[in-house]
Amino acid sequence: MAGKVFFSVSMSLDGFVAPESPEDLMGQQWMELHAWAFPLRFFRENLKLGAGGEEGLDNDVARETFARTGASVMGKRMFDVGEHAWPEEAPFHTPVFVVTHEQRDPWQRPGGTTFHFVNDGIEPALEQARAAASERDVRIAGGGATILQYVNAGLVDEFSIALSPVLFGSGIRLFDGVDASRVALEPVRSESSSRVTHLTYAVHPR
Repeated sequence: MAGKVFFSVSMSLDGFVAPESPEDLMGQQWMELHAWAFPLRFFRENLKLGAGGEEGLDNDVARETFARTGASVMGKRMFDVGEHAWPEEAPFHTPVFVVTHEQRDPWQRPGGTTFHFVNDGIEPALEQARAAASERDVRIAGGGATILQYVNAGLVDEFSIALSPVLFGSGIRLFDGVDASRVALEPVRSESSSRVTHLTYAVHPR
């Protein structure tokens, strides 16, 4: 039985998930969006930062997200940023399928991550990710434009948002351009920590 297709992102209260310019992703303002994850035990373990770290709800959510993911799909913009920012042992530890027009041989990293470059669209990338994930889930890792393509194509089963108490006023909105006439949402889970609110929704055709 095939797993679900899902995405999981951090989002500001005014709906932004990333800056317009990739160069701003590591800026102080945008680092605040993901600040809830940095102290977590799982975050430190996954990036080989040493022992310690916080446990609790946020840590459980991060660990569960990683454990359910058998393969990931991402867009070229996210890959280009990550290629220079991720450590040598990239944090996915599964196959990753990059939707791109660039032709490139698979890029294998230590720790089980191999990036495969798919040149014929989002659906073939998902098909390959499903095959690689087997019975586990496929995560649409990002960025926002790639997530939106999968949502509008009716290919997402579920998503989770870590809603951070920050306001940005500009950037890339998660649902800017969504085909709302085709998408219906069913609340699945809502839990809050001291840093963020975790919201999960099932996605159904309208």
